[in-house]
Amino acid sequence: MLVIGVPGLAKTMMVKALAELLGWEFRRIQFTPDLMPADITGTEILQSDESGRRRDLIFHRGPIFANLILADEINRTPPKTQAALLEAMQELAVTVNGKTYHLDPPFIVVATQNPIEQEGTYPLPEAQLDRFMLSIHVDYPARTDELAIAARSIRSQSSGLSPLAKKEEFPQFTEVIDQTPISRHVLEHAVAITTASRPKDPSSDEFIRKYVAWGAGPRATQHLVTAAKASALLDGRPTPELGDLNRIAAPVLRHRIIPNYNALGEGIEADAIIKHLLENVGEPVAAA
Repeated sequence: MLVIGVPGLAKTMMVKALAELLGWEFRRIQFTPDLMPADITGTEILQSDESGRRRDLIFHRGPIFANLILADEINRTPPKTQAALLEAMQELAVTVNGKTYHLDPPFIVVATQNPIEQEGTYPLPEAQLDRFMLSIHVDYPARTDELAIAARSIRSQSSGLSPLAKKEEFPQFTEVIDQTPISRHVLEHAVAITTASRPKDPSSDEFIRKYVAWGAGPRATQHLVTAAKASALLDGRPTPELGDLNRIAAPVLRHRIIPNYNALGEGIEADAIIKHLLENVGEPVAAA
């Protein structure tokens, strides 16, 4: 998950609270311009045995060897260091000096970004953005919520949160989502939404061809379907509906649809393009 919001919106606190509720091993990595890949993955160190006669290279694991990783301000570090997360996010493994070390599941990366400051930052490449299932935009709190925040002590800590489930149960939850049935009708609509976002696809309209440089790929369709299944289950329904696709389309697609120069010049962002898709992509015709 990629969390985007201005400073002071408790993005880091939210992720820490999530780790407490899940009961997972949590690591926070503060991304800075001088951070190196080995600072994340770990490195081999020459160590002597107790006798001092033999020395071997011992791999010391980096902070990535945890269940929930917070990559704080991920766009503050160069692409070389950003790429250190790629193998872990896709393959659940880390390769150092030709040796592959597997990560213990479950494994989730939550990255944060500040949308204001762009100087001295390194925007994530599209290939890495596509690895994130969701892009969550955190806005300013509502007035009533901010009143509650103002009433709290600035030194108060988030505590008293108990794990809701055992870590070993999480694979069972994901298996339930994977096995959740989905109708052909909903599948076709998910495919229709993503293909219509591609300006060179015959199903795209004039708006998409005018304002989109690159549309969403097949991984977006997979994540759209998976998130729709989870949305239905959380709502107590056994199978997703078209409304589930519409509900989760923005967080799944907003970091995968790239507006072109025409859109940037007219102030049209990815969310506006997604809204256009949801309003104009027709429902698939049911088979007779």
